[in-house]
Amino acid sequence: MIRQRRFCVFAFCFALVFLLIASADAKKKPPVHPINLNTANSDQLQEVPGIGPATADKILKMRKSYGAFKSVDDLRAIKGIGPKRLEKMRKYLTVAKLSTKPDSKTSAKTPPAAKPSP
Repeated sequence: MIRQRRFCVFAFCFALVFLLIASADAKKKPPVHPINLNTANSDQLQEVPGIGPATADKILKMRKSYGAFKSVDDLRAIKGIGPKRLEKMRKYLTVAKLSTKPDSKTSAKTPPAAKPSP
């Protein structure tokens, strides 16, 4: 009788711990700013609700194989990302162009506009 009671208490505690861990994962805090698909690493991608290690790896492999994403919708090509899942992730993702800011030392400066003579 005592063994059975101990087993029940142990099983209950184990189930409670398991549920707490599962609920902590389900309530992942979303990123404050949208994550850029073209520059993010695996850890940054995993901040987005709906993206775990496996999906982050698929995104990085796609970016490496096909180049920069042109749209968040490009994620639909990844197996496991359907329309519903994409819509849940969309507000946390962005696709920004990689900046190609010209170097001020090498770029030609345009002369100021000439003032009209009176």
